[in-house]
Amino acid sequence: MKAVTITQPGGPEVLKWADVPDPVPGPGEVLIDVAASAVNRADILQRQGFYDPPPGASPYPGLECSGRIASVGPGVAGWAVGDEVCALLTGGGYAEKVTVPAGQVLPIPDGVDLVAAAALPEAVCTVWSNLFGWFDGGDFTSSNVFMIAHLRPGETLLVHGGSSGIGTMAIQLAKAVGARVAVTAGTKEKLERCAELGADILVNYREQDFVEEVRNATDGAGADVILDNMGAKYLERNVKTLAVNGRLAIIGMQGGVKGELNIGALLAKRAAISATSLRARPREEKAAIVAAVREHVWPLLAGGHLRPVVDRELPMRDAATAHRVVEESGHIGKVLLIAPHAT
Repeated sequence: MKAVTITQPGGPEVLKWADVPDPVPGPGEVLIDVAASAVNRADILQRQGFYDPPPGASPYPGLECSGRIASVGPGVAGWAVGDEVCALLTGGGYAEKVTVPAGQVLPIPDGVDLVAAAALPEAVCTVWSNLFGWFDGGDFTSSNVFMIAHLRPGETLLVHGGSSGIGTMAIQLAKAVGARVAVTAGTKEKLERCAELGADILVNYREQDFVEEVRNATDGAGADVILDNMGAKYLERNVKTLAVNGRLAIIGMQGGVKGELNIGALLAKRAAISATSLRARPREEKAAIVAAVREHVWPLLAGGHLRPVVDRELPMRDAATAHRVVEESGHIGKVLLIAPHAT
């Protein structure tokens, strides 16, 4: 088969479309003929040499894909050859074939086409596991809910990078549970797209101070929950923006890895900070997240309440071009890579 390889750490030019050995599914795994994958910031960090795959993972980039099951390994139940699926991966999505634990596989939601479904697994699982977690039972207003950031109906969520793949999904899911949503983005066009998805408070971070804008829009209260992809650069201002009992969920480090934290300000607000990555979670945790997403988010997609936001589709062999687009933040939603046999 062919896959996008990383010849050495560096710029987009180090991505090469090359012949590689075919993967073979092990116990509890399925083999997927990939239709499409999506570009995530983690792929860029991996290409640059800053984010190595976990032990045993594929060396090729790509943390999600869609396609058709080509074969199943020993001990797999519930999936069959020919099933159209999408999957949360630990790596290897930029390839014609990929193996994945069966617990990380999802059916294509009703109303979503096979290629567009590649935009879903990483974004939905990241947003769900950080903002909502999984439900013990009941509906979105149920009190018996386990969540990381505990976003509740009526609360205000601030999403940094609202026009990104993660951001566009966070807006839609938060609105689906009855939250108010503030976003930051760098252009008028991106903010307008966020508003179309349901964002209530729009902040152009190039021209406005998000601390001031969110406080003004909430009568001084601040954001109950912040989903942050910037890390160190925004740490101090994020704490200032939090409401009393606020929760900051850090999922990225585009703005650096080392910041200074005012513990006094955190104590005064009785606030909490969590930092998570999805890729390094154990199989069992990923499977639990995927199962909850299938139960609670897939019906929203089937009902038309959510949709994947796709900026553009490029041939997988042109992964370098796709990386340049994402690095320059020239996209809204996801940039997809299309495998040769999918077209």
